[in-house]
Amino acid sequence: MKKRKVDLVVISDVHLGTFGCHAKELFAYLSHIKPKILILNGDIIDIWQFRKSYFPKSHLKVIKKIIDLASKGTEVYYLTGNHDEMLRKFSDVNIGNFSILDKLVLELDGKKAWFFHGDVFDSSVQHAKWIAKLGGIGYDLLILANRFINYLLHKIGKEPYSFSKKIKQNVKKAVKFISDFETTAAELAIEKGYHYVICGHIHEPKLIRKVNKKGTTFYLNSGDWVENLTALEYHKKRWKLYRYDKDTNMIEEDYFELETKLSEQLVASLIFAKK
Repeated sequence: MKKRKVDLVVISDVHLGTFGCHAKELFAYLSHIKPKILILNGDIIDIWQFRKSYFPKSHLKVIKKIIDLASKGTEVYYLTGNHDEMLRKFSDVNIGNFSILDKLVLELDGKKAWFFHGDVFDSSVQHAKWIAKLGGIGYDLLILANRFINYLLHKIGKEPYSFSKKIKQNVKKAVKFISDFETTAAELAIEKGYHYVICGHIHEPKLIRKVNKKGTTFYLNSGDWVENLTALEYHKKRWKLYRYDKDTNMIEEDYFELETKLSEQLVASLIFAKK
């Protein structure tokens, strides 16, 4: 099998060990690429909801594939999230090409990129963990029910439907939280002088330029492998978002592509110069 060579790949929010995880699809994706660097940006193994009775072979194969990539020269960075926070006691541990960290800064073609999961911005995780854990269980059950509904819709030739996306779109607090999350991450990145800030946590894949009076940065989110089945790839000085196509079992390039354009910088400068 011919594999695509990629400079850097970011995946997050896989939630291995839960019913909602699309481990087979992720394994297929990882089997099609040969990255120099693989960043696992949090919530890869869902320790919060770990059950001894549920950890299928397909989930174990993903772990074995990641270890296999590391053994063959890929630099693997496991950045801890809230669902795998127990691993934070092992932060800064390095075993060959495999490292466990809480955050990471890399220089990509002369530009600094800041990677971290993003749960530090979530007050429910920081101050009421039991609420967050309860919400995680509810989300997993919602995804499981959604899979059954989509199975029936597929049988009658209808398009799949996402319960959680519909809820996010219609609940003002959810929309505001996502917007605030992106803004906070971008503002901190601008203050620290980072050209890119790359997060996970909110399961919303995105590539977007963020500008304020202090400067500009690019906010990126790798999405998840529960609903969106997405990964970020950096290759030849470009970021792209890849989405797994469930119907064809092929990895297809999404419509997002991040490029620094002089015209966008000029427009942003003019807007903020007037304020």
